Order: sequence, then C-alpha cells, then structure tokens
Amino acid sequence: MGPRRAEGSAEAMFRFLISRILSAIPLLLLLSVVTFAIIKAQPGDYADYIKAMLMSQGGATQEAAQQQADAYRAAHGLNVSAPQQYFNWIWGILTRFDFGQSLYYNRPVGDVVAERLPRTILLALTCHILASGIGITLGIVAATRQYSWVDTLFGFISFLGMTIPRFLMALIIIYILAFKLNVQEIGSFFSAQYGGAPWSWEKFVDLVSHIWPVVFIATFGGLAYNMRVMRANLLDVLNAQYVETARAKGLSNGAVILKHAVPNALHPLIAYQGVVLPYMLTGEIEVAIVFGLATVGPAIVGALGVGDIWVTATFMLVLACTLIIGNIISDVLLALLDPRIRLGGEA
Repeated sequence: MGPRRAEGSAEAMFRFLISRILSAIPLLLLLSVVTFAIIKAQPGDYADYIKAMLMSQGGATQEAAQQQADAYRAAHGLNVSAPQQYFNWIWGILTRFDFGQSLYYNRPVGDVVAERLPRTILLALTCHILASGIGITLGIVAATRQYSWVDTLFGFISFLGMTIPRFLMALIIIYILAFKLNVQEIGSFFSAQYGGAPWSWEKFVDLVSHIWPVVFIATFGGLAYNMRVMRANLLDVLNAQYVETARAKGLSNGAVILKHAVPNALHPLIAYQGVVLPYMLTGEIEVAIVFGLATVGPAIVGALGVGDIWVTATFMLVLACTLIIGNIISDVLLALLDPRIRLGGEA
C-alpha cells in the first residue's frame, strides 16, 4: 500500500468515526427520553419511600409523613412534571456534566457511577476476553474435528452455556460455597484484611478468590455463543473454493486453516462485538445482583426499589453508550481485518 493510499484510508477512517459519533448524539438523546419515561412510569418516587420509612420505622402519622414527603419533593425538584424533570437532568449533563444528586446515597450521581462503573467494566472486559479467546479456540478445534467425540463434548458444553440461566448458576454456586464449603465472605471483592490495604500479589489473589464465580458464569455463557458461531462459520469457509485451491497449492492443513479460513470465519464474530459489551455487562450485572457485589447491577436494582431516578437513568444511559461504542469498534475492526471492506462506501 502506497503512502497516498494509506493516507486516504486514514482520512476515510477519521471521517467514518466523526460521522458515527455525530449520528450517535440524537440516538443517545432518544434513548435517554425512552429510558426516563420507562423509569417514571412506575408508581411512586423517593419521597414516597421516605414517607413509608417515616410511618413504618419513625412512628410518624400519615399526615406528618405526607408533609415531609411534599417538602422533600419541593426541595429536590420532584414536584414538577416529568418532562421538566427530564429537561433539568439532561440540561445539567450537557452544560455542567452534572448527572444530578443521588437521593438514596445522598451523593452526586457521578460519584456513584465513578465508584461502581470501572469495577463493572473491568469484570465485563475480563469475561469478554476469556469468552472470546476460549470460545473461538474451542470452535476451531470442534470444526476441524467434526462429528468426533471432541466435537460432541464441546457441543454439549455450548448447549449448557446457552440454556442454563445465569442467575440459576449463581444460586447453585452460592449454595455450594455457603452450605457445602462453609465460605464466609460472599458478596464482597476482598477479605476484611485486604479491604483498605495497598495492592500486592496477595491482595490480587484474594480478589480472584472472591470474583471467580462471577467471571466463570458470565464467561461460560459468552464462550458458548462464540464457540457455536465459530464452528459453524469455519465449517462453511472450509468448504469454499479458495480453501480447496490453497490446499491444492501444497499448503499444510494448519496454514490453510489459520491463514485463510479462520480470518474469514471471524467476520460475524467481529460484527457481534457491537453488542457483546452490553451483553457481557448485563451478564455480569445479573450475576452480581445475586452475589450482591458493589457493581452497577445492585445499584440499579436498589435505585429502582426506592425511586432514585437519577441513578437509574444515568446507569441506563451509560449502558446505551456502551452499545453505540461497541458498534463503532466492531465496524472499525471489520475494516481493519478485511481490506475489501471500505468505510464510507468508498471503493
């Protein structure tokens, strides 16, 4: 590829990224409206939660509790209409990068997100890397040994991974850990002695010993999909004419598979990366809710339960951003993998 051609490709890539980012802005706004409307559709708000707590635990009368709830709504802008609440929230994000004040945590929502989101993303990326690497490898092995006992075993594993609900696997593992192995510390990232300690190899090992069930369960479902898709695609590619031509030229079977068949079989999996990050995030979220880990999942469920709309809306908006970012990354990876693909419709 000459310098001018490389420069043109880089320019096309830059234009593509800019166009996708600009087109994502109205989509994000639309998703934020839909998300906020769904959240507000449920009856009650955080002021009603305060009223219930005052009556059940504080011994307040219904009239006194209602007065406190009304005062709280007025003080925190919950007494205006839902469209006005949405406008105030989105305007704060656009002008001040302010996601609002968490009603339940009594902290800025940005602090809650900054505390929980990195842990969630790191867990999801770890699961994604393991699921992709293991799943693609097993898919290649299964395709090259079609109808053998290895293929049958891997097919059974993928069937289990795609059919067993994550929450069920999480409950089974919790039961085994708590009642059979007598594990005491479940639902935390670290043991008590490592909570505030500086990072060390011992602390890392302790972290792995606490989060391995979440990683295992989320990875298991992801690798099942990757394995099935890779096996099916590779079997189709191995029957293509150019693969037969490569074999006829005297290339070894390993070279034909790894250099010619596998790159072309990867295309659907790379396109799948556009949705895999939200998929892995929701998988991690589902398991983390069962285990009670301090990640995004329990925060969303807890915020929904008490009517903390700003936390819920912000986390849902972040998940929507991951979907858009994932689709952009998958398009770029496809263009880099296959030179025949041109960005922006260029020949």
